[in-house]
Amino acid sequence: MTATAPDATPAKNGREPIRVAIIGAGLGGIAAAVKLRRSTSAQVVIFEQSAGVGGTWYDNRYPGCEVDVHSHAYSFSFLKYDWPRTHATQPELLAYAEHVVDRFGLRPLLRLNTRVTELAWEESTSTYRLSTERGDSEEFDVVISALGLLNVPRYPEWPGLDTFVGPCFHTSRWEEHDLTGKTVAVVGTGSTAVQIVPAIAPAARQVYVFQREPGWIEPKNEREFTARERSWYRRVPFAQRLNRARIFHQGNRRFKGYDVGSRRQRRMREVCERFIAATIDDPATRAAVTPHYPWGCKRPVLSSTFYPTLNRHDVELVPHAVRQVTPTGVIDATGTRRDIDVLILSTGFQPTKFLSSLDVKGRDGRSIHDVWRERASAFLGITVPGFPNFFMLYGPNTNGGVSVIAQLERQAEVVVRSVRRLERTRRRLVDTSPAATRRFLAWIDRRMVTHASAMNAGCHNYYHDPAGHNVTQWPAGHLAYALATRLLTRFGLRTSR
Repeated sequence: MTATAPDATPAKNGREPIRVAIIGAGLGGIAAAVKLRRSTSAQVVIFEQSAGVGGTWYDNRYPGCEVDVHSHAYSFSFLKYDWPRTHATQPELLAYAEHVVDRFGLRPLLRLNTRVTELAWEESTSTYRLSTERGDSEEFDVVISALGLLNVPRYPEWPGLDTFVGPCFHTSRWEEHDLTGKTVAVVGTGSTAVQIVPAIAPAARQVYVFQREPGWIEPKNEREFTARERSWYRRVPFAQRLNRARIFHQGNRRFKGYDVGSRRQRRMREVCERFIAATIDDPATRAAVTPHYPWGCKRPVLSSTFYPTLNRHDVELVPHAVRQVTPTGVIDATGTRRDIDVLILSTGFQPTKFLSSLDVKGRDGRSIHDVWRERASAFLGITVPGFPNFFMLYGPNTNGGVSVIAQLERQAEVVVRSVRRLERTRRRLVDTSPAATRRFLAWIDRRMVTHASAMNAGCHNYYHDPAGHNVTQWPAGHLAYALATRLLTRFGLRTSR
């Protein structure tokens, strides 16, 4: 039986309310549900494969886990919230997700522990047949995928990995082990690893940090808000909004650094180089963590504690990739073996494999994965021609733009406007113009060359698919995306019977 909002009302045109399925109860799915409830008469069901809401902040529970975007930007624009810190920790973000769900009455809409496996478009009824892992099946008029981007772990294929006798796990599937007195290998130096290493170093006997390729790291400058600041943001009208606007303005200026020939690019490199010089004692380590590619080729990392942790006598940076694993140790690319007790894989995710856990079939039974065989693409990163009434949040080429939460809100607003168009008319579906999609994709590719050239500078990053297409990143600031989602949908999305 379909769960509905307690206050769902009939659509204004006298038809039955539009039934909307949201797949995923992370911050994207929550944003979509809130906006649909506030602006439409749709009946909404939220499917979530985990036992709770929060998405990535439910799944990732490793020591030191926190966001690297300012709290006032990494939160919804429609709700003021009393953040205790400049950068929220994982427990605080999980509590925030729970708060929003309760504040807007979304809990009755949730179906937890329910993984959606397939969507199939039914032309005769203009609906999707949604199937779950349990074997349940029901129909919805509109489906929103809010599965996220960084949710499918990347497991390395090192020889001998399956022979390791100690605890071995990916950071997104964290296992609680007492690391006191243990020798621990952390493989990777991305955003997750730089949070874990400082958190576990005080307990472990020895920590080896394996770095395949260095990344540019900036000081995060995180701190607790003072009591006076918290009172100011709580009580003064628009105080949070003004600070949020300031953060977004700075972020839009920062994007100019992705042009390898810009002054902003040189400035960002200088900031990172000064940070290295000021915080790392050993000259060899300073050289090892300094990249030889432009700032922004990899996703820039923010951390105030990682570099100082490398000064500890019980933490060793190994500036080489892992080549092989033995039952009791790790062998790096130089052939050096180090014996360890625990192996922690901070080896990232598979962001270019969009909707990897979901089989979506559109018109004529075509699978979206067949359509994406050469390249994953979507109009505004949200819709795909031939898949009517199907919307994605955090789809191809939408990562970036200061804060992903703001990007998700803009995408959710596109869905809301589409649902409202269906409610106001007697039309039954929204589909996407192939021509508009091609023009949008061509614009993306041009911008990658002219304004985001650092992303294509040849380092190892998660932006590109196996064919070399940058399929994850948005090549501009958030303001450009907000304008695009507001102005271009009238040309790219069309309703019909």
